[in-house]
Amino acid sequence: MQYILAHDLGTSGNKATLYALDGTLKGSLVCDYPIYYPFSGAVEQNADDWWRAVCDSTKQLLEQTGISAPEVACACFSAQMMGCLIVDKNNVPLRPMLIWADTRSSVQEKYMTERAGMENGYKITGHRLSASYSAAKLLWIRDNEPELYAKAAKMLHAKEYIIYKLTGEIVTEYSDASGTNLLDINKKEWSQELLSAFGIPRSLLPDIYPSAHIAGKVTAEAARLCGLPEGTPVVIGGGDGSCACVGAGVVKAGKVYNVVGSSSWISTASEKPVFDPEMRTFNWFHLDDSLYTPCGTMQAAGYSYAWFRDALCGEQGYAGFVAGVSAYKLIDKLVEYTEPGANGLLFLPYLLGERSPLWDHNARGAFVGLGITSGKGDMARAILEGVGFNLKTILNILEKDSPADEIVMIGAGVKGDVWLQILSNIWQKPLLVPAYLEEATSMGAAICGGVGIGAYKDFSVAETLNKPVRRIEPDKSTADIYKKLYKIFRDTYVQLKPIYQSLAEAAHN
Repeated sequence: MQYILAHDLGTSGNKATLYALDGTLKGSLVCDYPIYYPFSGAVEQNADDWWRAVCDSTKQLLEQTGISAPEVACACFSAQMMGCLIVDKNNVPLRPMLIWADTRSSVQEKYMTERAGMENGYKITGHRLSASYSAAKLLWIRDNEPELYAKAAKMLHAKEYIIYKLTGEIVTEYSDASGTNLLDINKKEWSQELLSAFGIPRSLLPDIYPSAHIAGKVTAEAARLCGLPEGTPVVIGGGDGSCACVGAGVVKAGKVYNVVGSSSWISTASEKPVFDPEMRTFNWFHLDDSLYTPCGTMQAAGYSYAWFRDALCGEQGYAGFVAGVSAYKLIDKLVEYTEPGANGLLFLPYLLGERSPLWDHNARGAFVGLGITSGKGDMARAILEGVGFNLKTILNILEKDSPADEIVMIGAGVKGDVWLQILSNIWQKPLLVPAYLEEATSMGAAICGGVGIGAYKDFSVAETLNKPVRRIEPDKSTADIYKKLYKIFRDTYVQLKPIYQSLAEAAHN
């Protein structure tokens, strides 16, 4: 029997999974690693912590499942995107990586916009020019740590560094490259125009390959440390968003999926990038590099519900602890007894500012319409509906290119039926729930590995390996109320936007 080992290098830890070639999950485990916050806006991780987690999780998973190392046909990766790790000529990290959540590069974002133009940058890369992406982070190092920048030989993402540790090869692939603000998404090559505008040498960027490319084989030294046999093929894999797309079975143009976790995004597969005139959405490369994944990501989906649980639902938390059930199940019960529209209560889910569709870091969460009769169930429903309204704007943008007949749902937030039904009702779309929810991202990486070694003909195998097991139909009777509330939701943000700006200015004075 042969198995595929998939590593998902997330923000808080590495999740290692083993899949049989028929898609059966044989086992998974997580090895955590720390996040460092050296100052406000700075979020970093040490590359050697990832390597330690990959080695430890590989050994532990093989032991846990009883699968022998020679049965591993290949290793492949999913990983956090938009980072910036600089290494020297010997590929030794010069400093911790600035990860995706690092936003210290606002000065560099302004510089990039002045040098290249926001709309021009969007047309070239498929993304807004932003401090969130790798280029701005690299420029921050250049401007603030010039002695380290002078020693830099390459800029890598998380999985690229681990692939180097396993194989000795320096590579990247299209999905992660599309999160740098440096890739020409139409020409599928590093943009010389942007490199010249920003003053970044092409030599700092790895060569780009398809996600299913075999980067190399496990070296003798890596084999000793991680427990895989020397010579095991290592397939590059992709960024976590693109891997999730494949894991959800979205491998043909026109299919749509939604991930509901701490954050949430809606994405589709498309034969061309989707350029929104207002630049509210953006574009990654799919693992199948003949496709793109137009996407919109909001910051605080599950985070909003978690905040509510922790801040205002101590009673449900304690009751759940005593009964041995999740507090969310008890809160969901309150939501079930609350009418659609939450008795006139709206929630704006901008606890962390907002990316799509607003691109407003000053935006903040708000309950609007609280009355003396507002109860905990109303507040909980308003939160779930607020996330749904925000995602509806993203969905509407993507549907201008390709209308969605149904939406595949993955992520930890869609385990229960209550939120799923609310989302289905707001969007008036059927929702499909596959067998693997939280494992969809690692499954996408495993499928990529299987394509890379020839175990699968192409990525279409994803449609059979993670089939839908549930279908949620929208309640047509709620369509009118949600149509009215959606407009009010959008108008509310417009009215509050200047207030958010004033609050931000007051906080900094």
